Amino acid sequence: MTTQYRSGRSSSSLSLFGFLLALVLGAALLGLFLNRARTGLAGRLATLITARRQTFDTSVPIVVERIQSLNRLETVVYSLDTVVENSKSSPVLPDLLAGDKILLVVHGQAIAGIDLSRLRPEDVRIDPGPDGQPSRSIHVNLPPSEIFVTSLDNAKTRVYARSTGLLVPADENLEADTRAKAQQQLQAAALADGILDVARKNARASIALLLTSFGFDHVDVT
Repeated sequence: MTTQYRSGRSSSSLSLFGFLLALVLGAALLGLFLNRARTGLAGRLATLITARRQTFDTSVPIVVERIQSLNRLETVVYSLDTVVENSKSSPVLPDLLAGDKILLVVHGQAIAGIDLSRLRPEDVRIDPGPDGQPSRSIHVNLPPSEIFVTSLDNAKTRVYARSTGLLVPADENLEADTRAKAQQQLQAAALADGILDVARKNARASIALLLTSFGFDHVDVT
Protein backbone atom coordinates (compact mmCIF):
# COMPACT_ATOMS: atom_id res chain seq x y z
CA MET A 1 0.00 0.00 0.00
CA THR A 2 2.79 2.43 0.95
CA THR A 3 4.68 1.73 -2.26
CA GLN A 4 1.52 2.36 -4.35
CA TYR A 5 0.86 5.72 -2.64
CA ARG A 6 4.42 6.88 -3.23
CA SER A 7 4.21 5.87 -6.85
CA GLY A 8 0.98 7.86 -7.23
CA ARG A 9 2.48 11.05 -5.75
CA SER A 10 5.57 10.73 -7.94
CA SER A 11 3.45 10.34 -11.07
CA SER A 12 1.33 13.34 -10.09
CA SER A 13 4.42 15.47 -9.47
CA LEU A 14 5.84 14.56 -12.87
CA SER A 15 2.55 15.51 -14.54
CA LEU A 16 2.47 18.90 -12.77
CA PHE A 17 6.12 19.53 -13.68
CA GLY A 18 5.42 18.67 -17.30
CA PHE A 19 2.42 21.00 -17.40
CA LEU A 20 4.40 23.89 -15.93
CA LEU A 21 7.28 23.25 -18.31
CA ALA A 22 4.93 23.23 -21.29
CA LEU A 23 3.32 26.44 -20.04
CA VAL A 24 6.67 28.20 -19.71
CA LEU A 25 7.86 26.98 -23.11
CA GLY A 26 4.56 28.04 -24.70
CA ALA A 27 4.80 31.53 -23.19
CA ALA A 28 8.39 31.85 -24.35
CA LEU A 29 7.49 30.77 -27.89
CA LEU A 30 4.52 33.17 -27.96
CA GLY A 31 6.71 36.02 -26.77
CA LEU A 32 9.31 35.20 -29.42
CA PHE A 33 6.61 35.12 -32.10
CA LEU A 34 5.12 38.47 -31.05
CA ASN A 35 8.58 40.03 -30.94
CA ARG A 36 9.61 38.77 -34.39
CA ALA A 37 6.30 39.09 -36.27
CA ARG A 38 6.27 42.42 -38.10
CA THR A 39 4.77 41.95 -41.56
CA GLY A 40 2.32 39.79 -43.46
CA LEU A 41 -0.12 37.41 -41.88
CA ALA A 42 2.12 36.86 -38.87
CA GLY A 43 2.30 40.61 -38.26
CA ARG A 44 -1.48 40.98 -38.45
CA LEU A 45 -1.96 38.06 -36.11
CA ALA A 46 0.52 39.54 -33.63
CA THR A 47 -1.28 42.89 -33.78
CA LEU A 48 -4.61 41.17 -33.18
CA ILE A 49 -3.23 39.38 -30.12
CA THR A 50 -1.58 42.43 -28.56
CA ALA A 51 -4.12 45.10 -29.56
CA ARG A 52 -5.69 46.95 -26.66
CA ARG A 53 -8.86 48.98 -26.97
CA GLN A 54 -9.18 52.07 -24.84
CA THR A 55 -12.62 52.46 -23.32
CA PHE A 56 -14.23 55.25 -21.33
CA ASP A 57 -17.06 55.40 -18.87
CA THR A 58 -19.61 57.44 -20.82
CA SER A 59 -22.35 57.77 -18.22
CA VAL A 60 -23.82 61.26 -17.76
CA PRO A 61 -22.16 61.97 -14.35
CA ILE A 62 -18.71 60.98 -15.64
CA VAL A 63 -19.06 62.99 -18.86
CA VAL A 64 -20.23 66.05 -16.91
CA GLU A 65 -17.32 65.67 -14.49
CA ARG A 66 -14.77 65.47 -17.30
CA ILE A 67 -16.17 68.53 -19.05
CA GLN A 68 -16.38 70.48 -15.80
CA SER A 69 -12.71 69.69 -15.10
CA LEU A 70 -11.81 72.03 -17.98
CA ASN A 71 -13.14 74.90 -15.82
CA ARG A 72 -12.82 78.25 -17.59
CA LEU A 73 -12.24 77.27 -21.21
CA GLU A 74 -10.64 80.30 -22.91
CA THR A 75 -11.47 80.09 -26.60
CA VAL A 76 -10.79 83.56 -28.07
CA VAL A 77 -8.51 86.53 -27.45
CA TYR A 78 -9.57 89.91 -28.84
CA SER A 79 -6.82 92.53 -29.24
CA LEU A 80 -7.28 96.24 -29.85
CA ASP A 81 -5.03 99.22 -30.54
CA THR A 82 -6.64 102.64 -30.26
CA VAL A 83 -6.28 106.18 -28.93
CA VAL A 84 -8.44 107.21 -26.00
CA GLU A 85 -9.05 110.85 -25.05
CA ASN A 86 -10.09 112.15 -21.68
CA SER A 87 -10.36 115.70 -20.39
CA LYS A 88 -11.58 117.93 -17.59
CA SER A 89 -12.85 121.43 -18.14
CA SER A 90 -13.89 124.40 -16.06
CA PRO A 91 -17.49 125.62 -16.42
CA VAL A 92 -16.20 129.19 -16.30
CA LEU A 93 -12.65 129.42 -17.67
CA PRO A 94 -11.45 128.20 -21.09
CA ASP A 95 -9.36 125.05 -21.38
CA LEU A 96 -6.29 127.15 -22.12
CA LEU A 97 -6.45 128.40 -18.54
CA ALA A 98 -8.17 125.63 -16.54
CA GLY A 99 -8.49 122.58 -18.78
CA ASP A 100 -6.68 119.25 -18.52
CA LYS A 101 -6.56 116.86 -21.47
CA ILE A 102 -4.80 113.56 -22.12
CA LEU A 103 -4.45 111.30 -25.17
CA LEU A 104 -3.60 107.70 -24.37
CA VAL A 105 -2.30 105.21 -26.93
CA VAL A 106 -3.86 101.95 -25.78
CA HIS A 107 -3.10 98.31 -26.51
CA GLY A 108 -5.24 95.75 -24.71
CA GLN A 109 -7.04 92.47 -24.99
CA ALA A 110 -10.22 90.77 -23.92
CA ILE A 111 -10.30 87.02 -23.26
CA ALA A 112 -13.60 85.17 -23.61
CA GLY A 113 -14.77 81.61 -23.28
CA ILE A 114 -17.12 79.39 -21.32
CA ASP A 115 -17.05 78.52 -17.64
CA LEU A 116 -17.59 74.77 -17.91
CA SER A 117 -17.76 74.36 -14.14
CA ARG A 118 -21.32 75.70 -14.54
CA LEU A 119 -22.35 72.73 -16.69
CA ARG A 120 -25.23 70.79 -15.07
CA PRO A 121 -26.19 67.12 -15.45
CA GLU A 122 -29.46 68.16 -17.10
CA ASP A 123 -27.41 69.91 -19.79
CA VAL A 124 -26.12 66.54 -21.02
CA ARG A 125 -28.29 63.92 -22.73
CA ILE A 126 -26.96 60.53 -23.79
CA ASP A 127 -29.38 58.65 -26.04
CA PRO A 128 -29.75 54.91 -25.36
CA GLY A 129 -28.14 52.65 -27.92
CA PRO A 130 -30.10 50.05 -29.92
CA ASP A 131 -30.67 46.61 -28.43
CA GLY A 132 -29.02 47.49 -25.16
CA GLN A 133 -25.75 48.48 -26.80
CA PRO A 134 -23.68 51.32 -25.34
CA SER A 135 -24.91 54.71 -26.53
CA ARG A 136 -23.03 56.36 -29.38
CA SER A 137 -24.97 59.65 -29.38
CA ILE A 138 -24.70 62.63 -27.02
CA HIS A 139 -26.12 66.14 -26.84
CA VAL A 140 -24.54 68.87 -24.67
CA ASN A 141 -25.98 72.32 -24.02
CA LEU A 142 -23.08 74.55 -22.94
CA PRO A 143 -23.34 77.42 -20.43
CA PRO A 144 -23.37 80.92 -21.96
CA SER A 145 -20.10 82.38 -23.18
CA GLU A 146 -18.64 85.33 -21.28
CA ILE A 147 -15.70 87.70 -21.17
CA PHE A 148 -13.34 86.46 -18.47
CA VAL A 149 -10.96 89.41 -18.36
CA THR A 150 -10.25 92.71 -20.09
CA SER A 151 -6.81 94.15 -19.57
CA LEU A 152 -4.41 96.75 -20.92
CA ASP A 153 -0.85 95.96 -21.90
CA ASN A 154 1.08 98.45 -19.80
CA ALA A 155 4.24 97.96 -21.86
CA LYS A 156 2.41 99.08 -25.02
CA THR A 157 0.05 101.65 -23.47
CA ARG A 158 1.46 105.15 -23.13
CA VAL A 159 0.56 108.81 -22.91
CA TYR A 160 0.63 110.28 -26.41
CA ALA A 161 -0.15 113.89 -25.45
CA ARG A 162 -1.01 115.84 -22.31
CA SER A 163 -2.05 119.48 -22.03
CA THR A 164 -2.85 121.36 -18.81
CA GLY A 165 -4.25 124.86 -18.37
CA LEU A 166 -2.02 127.70 -17.28
CA LEU A 167 -3.86 128.26 -13.99
CA VAL A 168 -4.35 124.67 -12.75
CA PRO A 169 -2.04 121.79 -11.82
CA ALA A 170 -2.17 118.51 -13.70
CA ASP A 171 -4.76 116.11 -12.30
CA GLU A 172 -2.86 113.11 -10.92
CA ASN A 173 -5.88 110.83 -11.39
CA LEU A 174 -6.60 111.72 -15.01
CA GLU A 175 -4.35 109.04 -16.50
CA ALA A 176 -5.74 106.33 -14.21
CA ASP A 177 -9.29 107.40 -15.08
CA THR A 178 -8.41 107.29 -18.77
CA ARG A 179 -7.01 103.78 -18.47
CA ALA A 180 -10.22 102.65 -16.80
CA LYS A 181 -12.21 104.32 -19.59
CA ALA A 182 -10.01 102.59 -22.19
CA GLN A 183 -10.67 99.22 -20.55
CA GLN A 184 -14.41 99.81 -20.75
CA GLN A 185 -14.14 100.85 -24.40
CA LEU A 186 -12.09 97.75 -25.17
CA GLN A 187 -14.74 95.47 -23.68
CA ALA A 188 -17.51 97.32 -25.51
CA ALA A 189 -15.63 97.00 -28.81
CA ALA A 190 -15.08 93.28 -28.25
CA LEU A 191 -18.78 92.74 -27.56
CA ALA A 192 -19.76 94.79 -30.61
CA ASP A 193 -17.46 92.67 -32.79
CA GLY A 194 -19.17 89.46 -31.62
CA ILE A 195 -16.54 88.06 -29.27
CA LEU A 196 -19.15 86.02 -27.39
CA ASP A 197 -20.41 84.33 -30.57
CA VAL A 198 -16.86 83.44 -31.59
CA ALA A 199 -16.08 82.15 -28.10
CA ARG A 200 -19.13 79.88 -28.15
CA LYS A 201 -18.37 78.60 -31.65
CA ASN A 202 -14.80 77.71 -30.68
CA ALA A 203 -15.94 76.11 -27.43
CA ARG A 204 -18.46 73.95 -29.28
CA ALA A 205 -15.72 72.70 -31.59
CA SER A 206 -13.39 71.92 -28.67
CA ILE A 207 -16.03 70.05 -26.66
CA ALA A 208 -17.20 68.12 -29.75
CA LEU A 209 -13.63 66.97 -30.34
CA LEU A 210 -13.33 65.93 -26.70
CA LEU A 211 -16.57 63.93 -26.78
CA THR A 212 -15.56 62.23 -30.01
CA SER A 213 -12.39 61.05 -28.27
CA PHE A 214 -14.65 59.44 -25.64
CA GLY A 215 -16.05 57.17 -28.35
CA PHE A 216 -19.31 58.90 -29.29
CA ASP A 217 -20.17 58.61 -32.97
CA HIS A 218 -22.78 61.39 -33.02
CA VAL A 219 -22.02 64.54 -31.04
CA ASP A 220 -24.30 67.57 -30.85
CA VAL A 221 -23.01 70.57 -28.89
CA THR A 222 -25.13 73.71 -28.65
